[in-house]
Amino acid sequence: MATGFTLALHERHELESRLRSRSLRAEDVRRSRLILMLADGQSYTTIQQALDCPATYIARWKKRFEAGRLAGLYSRHQGRPAHTRTPRLEARILEATRQAPADGSTHWTTRKLARHLKTSHMMVARVWQRAGLKPRLDRYMRSTDPEFESKAADVIGLYVNPPQHAAVFCLDEKTAIQALDRRDPLLPLSPGRAERHGFEYYRHGTLSLYAALNTTTGEVLGQTAPRHTSEEFVAFLGEVVATQPRAREVHVILDNLSTHKTQRVHDFLAHHPNVRLHFTPTYSSWLNQVENWFAKITRDVIARGIFTSVKDLHRKLMRYIRKYNTQARPMKWTYRDPRNRFATIDSAGTVH
Repeated sequence: MATGFTLALHERHELESRLRSRSLRAEDVRRSRLILMLADGQSYTTIQQALDCPATYIARWKKRFEAGRLAGLYSRHQGRPAHTRTPRLEARILEATRQAPADGSTHWTTRKLARHLKTSHMMVARVWQRAGLKPRLDRYMRSTDPEFESKAADVIGLYVNPPQHAAVFCLDEKTAIQALDRRDPLLPLSPGRAERHGFEYYRHGTLSLYAALNTTTGEVLGQTAPRHTSEEFVAFLGEVVATQPRAREVHVILDNLSTHKTQRVHDFLAHHPNVRLHFTPTYSSWLNQVENWFAKITRDVIARGIFTSVKDLHRKLMRYIRKYNTQARPMKWTYRDPRNRFATIDSAGTVH
């Protein structure tokens, strides 16, 4: 089969230049090499071995070159041209993002918005990234306490400038922790597969976890209780105070739960004049550092834990606290403006 044909000098120079290029696609370089080998009279068999291609590939691109010369070497199926980001397109994307979708769904995805605006989903993603828009949902809490500033400043002052020779604790309780056991066996983590828990489970009961975080050392005092009552709270408060020298001032940061303000609590304070309670503003328990620690123990132990009984739940919670205290560090607390009444809470329960 005759393969040779004549190349103009500028065509040969262009094809040889493509062979040396480091920016062209590999397929464009391959086609250029094919045409040069044909022009040099090499056989189909030789070209097939050199380029690892079928005879139909050689015949197709030879025909296209003869019909269109250099222009014929470009693929006829390049796909839709990429959209160019223009100020007008960017403004349309940002404006549409802030409007609810017409189909009744609650939010846009990059692909849904791209279909709506007839652009690419990567274009939407780039515009969102450039504008700092994040397609996720965060929750927030807002305090309506008229004394927010003074109460917040009181709590923050204990963090950044605690009284000399005094102990400061952040205390709270995590109620109704379920001791859940799985009906089906756990499938452990393995390459290409996440850890799996069965869908069905047994409920073995619940526990409340009381925790007091020492803001100076970062250590946590913990105690479980079957119920969540003022009596249980006062008992734990007594355990916390007992860990300190008798005459030392003890400052305890609490939220506004009713069990923290009963007559039992007032009686306890009357018998312990060195103990002082500091309440966070209403709906502002996120100012309490121990809330971040509760988010941590939830992630590490509770959320994916398997507990064969309430006793097993207690054992695993206390084991975690003992291990945590061997490496405990105080939290780096930053809160620059006490007038800020908002806190953002992510899906893991961590306060930001």
